Amino acid sequence: MTLPYGSWPSPFSAADVSSSAPRIDGARFVGEEIWWGESVPSQGGRVTVRSSSGAEVLPEPWNARSRVHEYGGGAWTADADGTLYFVNAGDQRVYRMPHGGVPEPLTAPGPQHGGLSLQQGRLFAVREDLRGEQHWRGIAEIPTDGSAADDDSPAWVSTYGSGFYAHPSLSPDGTRLAYVQWTEHRMPWEQAVVSVVHLGSGSDTTIPARAALQPEWLTDDELLYADDATGRWNLHLARLGADTPPPAPTPPATTETYALADADTGGGLWVLGNRWYGVLEDGRIVAVRTNGADEIVLIDPDSGEVRPIDIPVTGEASIDDVSGSRVLISGAGAGVDRGLWRVDLESGETTAIRGGDPVDSRWFPVARPVTFEGAHGPVHAFDYRPTNPDAAAPADERPPYIVMVHGGPTAHVSGAASAAYAYWTSRGIGVLDVNYGGSTGYGRAYRERLDGQWGVVDVNDVIAAARGLADAGLADPARIAIKGGSAGGWTVLCALVRGGAFGAGVSRYGVADLRMLASDTHDFEKFYLNGLVGPLPEAEDVYIERSPLSHAERIDVPVLLLQGADDKVVPPSQSEAIRDALAARGIPHEYLLFEGEGHGFRRAETIVTALEAELRFLGETFGFSPA
Repeated sequence: MTLPYGSWPSPFSAADVSSSAPRIDGARFVGEEIWWGESVPSQGGRVTVRSSSGAEVLPEPWNARSRVHEYGGGAWTADADGTLYFVNAGDQRVYRMPHGGVPEPLTAPGPQHGGLSLQQGRLFAVREDLRGEQHWRGIAEIPTDGSAADDDSPAWVSTYGSGFYAHPSLSPDGTRLAYVQWTEHRMPWEQAVVSVVHLGSGSDTTIPARAALQPEWLTDDELLYADDATGRWNLHLARLGADTPPPAPTPPATTETYALADADTGGGLWVLGNRWYGVLEDGRIVAVRTNGADEIVLIDPDSGEVRPIDIPVTGEASIDDVSGSRVLISGAGAGVDRGLWRVDLESGETTAIRGGDPVDSRWFPVARPVTFEGAHGPVHAFDYRPTNPDAAAPADERPPYIVMVHGGPTAHVSGAASAAYAYWTSRGIGVLDVNYGGSTGYGRAYRERLDGQWGVVDVNDVIAAARGLADAGLADPARIAIKGGSAGGWTVLCALVRGGAFGAGVSRYGVADLRMLASDTHDFEKFYLNGLVGPLPEAEDVYIERSPLSHAERIDVPVLLLQGADDKVVPPSQSEAIRDALAARGIPHEYLLFEGEGHGFRRAETIVTALEAELRFLGETFGFSPA
């Protein structure tokens, strides 16, 4: 049938999107089973733990979610006997749940924990205490016998302070602990080092690095880690030598690049627990390599051979666990939905454990990698064209498009299949997903394009992408909308202030006032704006000039504002300030505030309401009637 773009009948409802491919939150080999964390939108976004046996390991109302660094991560782990260790969302205490038993607290109320890591029967975590005027963080070892359940000050096993910590890793002989550390004045992708502490003597050493990630011991004296000293996150090997007790100085480590590649084994350390590689029992390494899209490779350090692993994951890849020759890999793909796979490298067998189903190519467009020329260099994006086997548009009509702007802004999109995008493309609305300057996945130089230029480079890049799409005849230039959340919402509002490229905007919990953000935001990002914009008070004029709220009178197209009431990263006051400015000038707008939601929507009812509101809003703005 021939129908205008935007009005094609679609089999995808907003409810379908909310219950689509599972969001995997870590996975482990547990005896003969595989366990994984999974978000359940129908239960308010509760994170449960499930088993390949079909059982739900963590029952309601328990919720495995950490709030460390606000974004959390690494909220559960398990041992081979089936004992689960998890951070409960409600009180941020760590609990131990024996197989078939009930959860028992291991830590006292007060401090928060995340990045749980069970190694050689010892439980380590990133610990955060925000109760006093001075906030403290470090790596703590948590007794698994419950002896610290009433003690809110267990012994730190790292230095501790106001900086940040991640990725604790215990040496095979149990004497040394490595971890990633960075100061509160830098973000981990700007500057982070590997620290190694001797658990007996207390002596420590620092392995200099540019932006270190995920230390893993190969032997008692050899440590593997990722770093982007070459301009891409590659693997590096540090040889530490014997530890010397104080007062003798510990010999400095020697380092060498390991399996150099023009791709990234690493990414922005927004959440704890991310894993970009794993070391097999025979010393070979399974690793993610990202250059636009993700690839999973097997590295043989003896021969230097690197070969791809046949698995359909092309984005959001994580090497969750290794056991013998088996690997657990989660992620999404261009032709499959998000899921979890077991790969046996000895037999060559790949098995989908959860999700990972092939998508219907009649309805799911394959993302087309595209590059546009921008004012600051090439702009990378993925184009999802309108796709519907039962409908076509009039020959003289060009489709409306939504330019998607990811958050972060140090994040990355990879062109994976998405029910959320098929919701639009099946209706005849194209989607252009932009990795603007500042995004990961293309090297440090591309990422640093945004330094001091947030609100300039990102805006120029999304405008260049939108105009490039229209100039190529692929989109109706009068019907291009822009949508983004958090930092992406900031770029949406900045682009609307600039004007001329977009006919509508959808901002989800977007930043509107930089000074307000600097004063309201949490510790993890407290100094992030120093690198993105400049330090205060010296750069206050720049903060004022770049903030969309300073120029809200320039916004002359309809805007939809979506906001979580409990958002601590970008409080509701930001969206409400833009709402009030639009209302004062009579600009068409809508503001939806969702109770119980924070920074990012997790509840099924919120996801449905927001998506349906966006479709209705764009239909009213661009003159099409959704089926």
